[in-house]
Amino acid sequence: MAQLIKLQDYISRYETDIYHYPARFVRLKKQQWESMRQYWERNRLGEEPAVVSAEEPEEELDEPGVIKKLKLLFWKEKEEEAASVQEEEPSIFETIELNGVANLEELKHKFLDQLFTFQVKWASSTVREKSYIDAKYFHDERLKFFLQRLPDNYLVLYEPVLRLKKAPVELDVILLTPTEAWCLTFLEEEEQSVYIGSGERFWMKRSGEKEGRLLSPVLAVSRMEAVLKHLFQQQTLDYPIRKAIVSRNGFIDYPDAPFGLEVIDYRSFPTWFTRMRNLSSPLKTIQLKAAKSVLDFGQTTSVRRPEWDEDHDFLFISETEEQEH
Repeated sequence: MAQLIKLQDYISRYETDIYHYPARFVRLKKQQWESMRQYWERNRLGEEPAVVSAEEPEEELDEPGVIKKLKLLFWKEKEEEAASVQEEEPSIFETIELNGVANLEELKHKFLDQLFTFQVKWASSTVREKSYIDAKYFHDERLKFFLQRLPDNYLVLYEPVLRLKKAPVELDVILLTPTEAWCLTFLEEEEQSVYIGSGERFWMKRSGEKEGRLLSPVLAVSRMEAVLKHLFQQQTLDYPIRKAIVSRNGFIDYPDAPFGLEVIDYRSFPTWFTRMRNLSSPLKTIQLKAAKSVLDFGQTTSVRRPEWDEDHDFLFISETEEQEH
């Protein structure tokens, strides 16, 4: 599952430490999946009750100071910070009722749906601060599609707001892969629409019997490319940038597309997306540096949490437990 490192102008765990959280997410995801799968297998064979009881997982030897507990499928982690403040990590999952899950494929779907919610929360809060999320993002089909289908080694910035020259700039979608950055803008208003591209400021759109105009998507995707080039150059990063106009449900007629711009519509999207999904390279240092160079300019709107207060809306802080150090 791809990792959502920036959403709008919300505060993100990743912007606090981009070199730490990507690997942490992958580890938590693998641990949680194995726990869920094992419990489901036992329950299916009549060896365990449908709702999981608490277990004490083995403490990881390579991370002294980290204490992990599994309570009703809630993973919590605590780490000592520089200021000697104990941090409680969010659980990835709420309790999942395992009765009625017929097969492993159905279990995977439940797992991914919970994981999607977790990613949105991680991209909108830290232990000390939180942003007020527009509820639409929990139901955003495009966001969910890309996060659930792309692998862990992809870092996603979704409609990020950057602060450049003291002014906020909202971009579309940026994918940071181990080998390159993708700037994506989308044309997906109505099913089976036809978009007729040109070098002009406006494009034509045909949807059934209706015709209309829309602002050229080339402007948005070119702006994203220019922003990334500037930020990467500041850090002397040799990290390729690619750009594309995407329509998963329509057709784009743009035979004179400028060099370096990919046009991906209903006909070509499956092939392109399969190629993206099959990138097996692990997370790269240059990829994380590229992410940091963008996140450093991210605009953040958030409020401070009352320390150790319980937050039922976000499910990030549980009842205060005694420190175990």
